[in-house]
Amino acid sequence: MASLGPTIDHLIDAFRCLPGVGPKSAQRMAFHILERNRDGGQQLADALTQALAKIQHCEQCRILSETPVCHRCADEQRRQDQLCIVEMPSDILSIEQATHYKGRYFVLSGHLSPLDGIGPEALGIPQLIALFAQNTIQEVILATNPTVEGEATAHYIGQLAKAKDIHITRLAHGIPLGGELEYVDSGTLSHAFSGRESI
Repeated sequence: MASLGPTIDHLIDAFRCLPGVGPKSAQRMAFHILERNRDGGQQLADALTQALAKIQHCEQCRILSETPVCHRCADEQRRQDQLCIVEMPSDILSIEQATHYKGRYFVLSGHLSPLDGIGPEALGIPQLIALFAQNTIQEVILATNPTVEGEATAHYIGQLAKAKDIHITRLAHGIPLGGELEYVDSGTLSHAFSGRESI
């Protein structure tokens, strides 16, 4: 690839750290900031510097937080006997926007993936086991993604919770509201059929 100098090359490479950003997208972003929006670029640089300096993981649930304990974990009005386990911090925002759930959370920051070197320690499983040992959790809600890795992670955590006699539930998977059977893929339909409920 042709070069415009080490500084621009470094900026383009820096944008490539973002998910889904390839060489062309990174180049387009770099050129946009340098040619059309230097003020925006400075704002971005300042915001990144501040965020990297101030944001950490909550000591209890592992969500991103500006304080050692996030506002959800510090909220004594939330149910202390329910624990919803999610893969990413953004999953909490989705649940909060779509439901009335008022229990506790635990963020794995990923899923088990031995091929990528992501094991139980990287997901905070020792911290989760210590939480189970406190005997305050009555229900664990497994809200990992319905992928092969998400299912394997849910199964692994489910076994840990079962060993402590904790009630385990899993988010339902199946046909979306308003969906038509002929347009639903076979995997989703099979999962929905096997997980059917009494009415």
